[in-house]
Order: sequence, then C-alpha cells, then structure tokens
Amino acid sequence: RATHSDPAKIRICLLSLELIRNMREEHGIEVDWLQGGYLFPAYDEEKERGLRNLLAVQKQFGLEIDWIGPDEVEELVPGINRHGLRGGTYSPKDGSASPLKVADAYYRLAKAAGADFCFREEVVGFLKDGPRLVAVRTDRASYPCEMVVDASGADARETGALLGLDIPVFPDSHEAGITEPVQPLFRPMVVDTRRDAESANYYFYQNKEGQVVFCITPSPPIPGKDCDCTSVFLPLVVRRMVELYPRLRHLRVRRTWRGLYPMTPDGFPIVGFTGEYDNLLLAVGMCGQGFMLGPGLGVILAEVIAEKSSRFDDILQQLSLQRAFAGEEVLK
Repeated sequence: RATHSDPAKIRICLLSLELIRNMREEHGIEVDWLQGGYLFPAYDEEKERGLRNLLAVQKQFGLEIDWIGPDEVEELVPGINRHGLRGGTYSPKDGSASPLKVADAYYRLAKAAGADFCFREEVVGFLKDGPRLVAVRTDRASYPCEMVVDASGADARETGALLGLDIPVFPDSHEAGITEPVQPLFRPMVVDTRRDAESANYYFYQNKEGQVVFCITPSPPIPGKDCDCTSVFLPLVVRRMVELYPRLRHLRVRRTWRGLYPMTPDGFPIVGFTGEYDNLLLAVGMCGQGFMLGPGLGVILAEVIAEKSSRFDDILQQLSLQRAFAGEEVLK
C-alpha cells in the first residue's frame, strides 16, 4: 500500500506499487498481483475523525483514496459487521502480491543482470581505510567493496555494532496465518485499527489463490527474536476477525508462522548514509513493512549509488540515522 500518513513512505510505496503492478508486463514474471485496495473501517467517532483528517495529506501526495459510507463498505466486504459501522477510508490502487514470488522474481532478475548471491554466510566484520569500508568479512570469505548497503533487518543493531554505530532497531515478534483457498469473498485488505486488552490493529486479505492471510499486532509488543509459534495467536486473532467479518467463521487454517518486525523508536525506516563512513548506506528498520517498502527503496538507493542522484535527498534526510526519532507514524 501507499496509504500512509507520511510523505516519504507514500512516495517510496508509490514506486513499489508501480514496480509490482507491472512485473508481469515488463518482465514476464507472475507475482500474483491483486489490486483489491485497502480498507480501514471505522466503528467510533474518534477513529473516523482520525482517518478523515489523514485524507488531506494523503490526497496532497497523489493517493487515490476517499471516505466511503457503510453501504459502500459492505459492497466491498459483503457481510461485514454493520453494528456501529460509520464507514471507512478506501484506496483502490493498493493491493497484494505473493512475497515468495516477488522475492524469487528479484532474485532471477538480479542473477540475469550479473549479481552474485552468497547464502548462509554470517557477516563478522569489516575492513576499513579511514572513513571508507574496503571489504566485508564473513565467516567464510572477505569481499572487497566499493559500496556497502546494510539491509540486515532484525540484525541491524548487531551489524552496526561491528562498525561502532548505534542503530536503534529493536525487533519484536509477530504471528500470521493462512487459510485454505475458497472462492473470492472480498477484495480489499481489511485493516481494523481498534485496540483491545491484548492486541492493537489486525488485518486480513484474500490473495489471488483464494487464501485468507491474517496477522495481528500484540499489545504490549513481544520484544526479541523468538520465531516459535504460540498457542495464543490463533484464538486471539480469529475471535477479532470473526466478530468483524462473520463469513470467515467456517474457514480452516492451514498454517501459522512467526516472524520479526525490526522496529525503530518512531516507526519510520532508517535509510541513507551514516556520516561516519563515506560508502555505507543503511536500509534498515522497516517496522514490518519491508515487503511494501523494499522495491521502491531499491529504485531510490540504486539511483543514489549509480548516478549519485540528489533527487531523493529529502527522503534520505527525513529517514536519516541522525534524526531525532521523535513522534510516531500514524499508520505504521
């Protein structure tokens, strides 16, 4: 989605959407793109006011998004709980794709362009020459470098410590699940931002194969790198999903999994040069949105590296490691 509350993330994700939307036409690779849009329903006055207030910023940066009423919400999600439903914001140009197929597409395209991949190697250090990095050391080899892009996800803090950098990325655990495939029930990604005693927002969507994919944000967060599934997740998220959308109640869940959200103090990524090293670019702290931010950031950083472009300096400045990390992104 490009439906964010922040100009930098909107611009990055508009690039991502363009790339994923056109992957099959431009490269002949199927990534299961489904343009179903994003729907943020509102069930109370405060939530409605907050979503409506965001529209001015979102439209200013070119997003096709608007407030729709309860009847229009039910047209998009037939059978949604109408009790107290006030409407919601809907962005029809957003959508979903297969993370596995997108990752494989970029792998294949990169290989065709001459890139090498070295799997199952741990970065253990760097060789430096003043303010420049001249080699990356792993537990298997040493690789000379002209430029280093650190995209180490949940390990960003440890990677930064190898260079004496304090990179404030603190992972926490999130669980997700996927159901059996069924005939299409609804098109948009549904994001319910209400909180209860055990969780914050949760979301679910039906992918191109008919499976419903779902996730929830635990409250309080679960810090650390534990990726073992729990017995708590499924009863918690299913209760909330079925209350909102009763048509899901008979679906069978095929599997669940647990992964990490590399969080920053303000919910924004850390992107750009560090200042301490001339040839080190950070692309970390995606806060669980690396799939939607990654393609757009790839375009931006490639242009910065290859063309020494200044076109995205405002984005790099906003997301810099040197920022104050104040405030919080509303739709993170």
